[in-house]
Amino acid sequence: MQQSLWQFLVEQQHKIFIQVIQHLGLTFIALLFAIAIGLPLGILISRKKKLATPILTVAGILQTIPSIALLGFMIPVFGIGPQPAIVALLIYALLPIIRNTYTGISGVNGNVIEAAKSLGMTKSQLLLKVELPLAMPVIVAGIRTAAVINVGVATLASFVAAGGLGEFIFGGISLNNSNMILAGAIPAALLAIIVDQIIAVIRNLKYQTIRKILMIFPVIFIIAGGIYFWTKNSSTNLRAGFTPEFMGRKDGDIGLKKIYQLNLNPSVVNDALMYKALYENKLDIISGYSTDGRIKAYDLVVLNDDKKIFPPYFAAPIVKEKTLQKYPDLEKTINLLAGKINDFVMTEMNYKTDYLHQVPEKVAKEFLIKNNLYKSPNKAGNETIRIGSKIFGEQYILAEMYRMLIEGNTNYKVETKTGLGGTKICFDALMNDAIDFYPEYTGTGLLVLLELDNSTIEKVTKSTDSTYQFVQTEFEKKYQIRWLKPIGFNNAYALVMRRKQANQLKIQSITDLKTYTNKK
Repeated sequence: MQQSLWQFLVEQQHKIFIQVIQHLGLTFIALLFAIAIGLPLGILISRKKKLATPILTVAGILQTIPSIALLGFMIPVFGIGPQPAIVALLIYALLPIIRNTYTGISGVNGNVIEAAKSLGMTKSQLLLKVELPLAMPVIVAGIRTAAVINVGVATLASFVAAGGLGEFIFGGISLNNSNMILAGAIPAALLAIIVDQIIAVIRNLKYQTIRKILMIFPVIFIIAGGIYFWTKNSSTNLRAGFTPEFMGRKDGDIGLKKIYQLNLNPSVVNDALMYKALYENKLDIISGYSTDGRIKAYDLVVLNDDKKIFPPYFAAPIVKEKTLQKYPDLEKTINLLAGKINDFVMTEMNYKTDYLHQVPEKVAKEFLIKNNLYKSPNKAGNETIRIGSKIFGEQYILAEMYRMLIEGNTNYKVETKTGLGGTKICFDALMNDAIDFYPEYTGTGLLVLLELDNSTIEKVTKSTDSTYQFVQTEFEKKYQIRWLKPIGFNNAYALVMRRKQANQLKIQSITDLKTYTNKK
């Protein structure tokens, strides 16, 4: 029976509480720094009008940078964790605070200013006793806007392992789990409303009261920051980082807890960042993929899954039956790649894209030429085949290979829709006819898309052939989708460590890891 939202919230209440604390901690710390920087800058440009345009322009440009891109720019400087998230949130909060401070002070009636000067007030007295009190409602309105922006943008902090409610949201998107999405989205929306209303109340208070509140803000934020960092560091001394999808899968963090009784209290981290974070000693354990080229590039090691929670993950294209009927030349063309790529070859190609930064198109073409599979594109007709892929390098390479095979062996046009995100996003795109096929993995089809009970999973994962035959039969029956011939390699989930550290700690398997954490 499908779990209700209320059951999920009750089951995950401790985790939701931790994420809310982390979310508030990130928001308030960034807001404090934004006030400390934005308020003086707003006062400065109200005094020196020539600086107003360049400073407001720079702040405006910074705010237009897409949040994911901004986090990406922060990583080379600050690494992963709360630092890049706080800096990014600070940048987003600056514009409304600077602009409203400038507008509020500039909007003070000139006659009031002249009267204050005639009474002999100094510049500082004029600012503190006249301008700021009169401008305070406008300034607090800017802080209010910045706070609400930060609550929303802070959901993206999970991409850089900074925690917060984004962990549930992006995990739910990857797994198409509406309960997870709502468990993150509802508290985030409520926090935005609560913060907005609290600051709205503060805005209507007397100036002296607002000053007192602003004076205790640092204490509140330091407490919030302390609690935040406590929640991020209250685990084993080994720092783990898992992808959003891995966190919610039976063959992921759930399986580690159930089968190995291993709870690493991992941070959620984006696929694209986790290997480099491990290499740079920001993390000690990650949820990787067994054929990823960065394992070789960074001298990492895959821990032995001695209790076999990771089923076979043989790659194969999946396509709707009606699509194969509509395009009669498609199946034999796609199957030209069947059995041609083993684990070693796939790892080498991933190494070229992930570490040597060669474009997937170049890597794909070199492979096809080497294996006498490449043909110059034919003249395209009117029919278009749409190829999808998930958001990691291996899938980009496979999508390019299939594009070249179809263009060289048929008269179909080809359109690639790469980087579609997690498993369920790709699968939903296939089911909704947004794409015609994409490469999938037997283990993912078994555990994520079919959602079977444990006894069935144990029965059908005893061999790679039985796993493939089962998903092929069940997908045709349940979805009218065909698994075409396997490509040849097995890209299983894996726990990955730095080789040097694993050797020092004598950890070769996941059971060894469990034994080590128990000692600590």
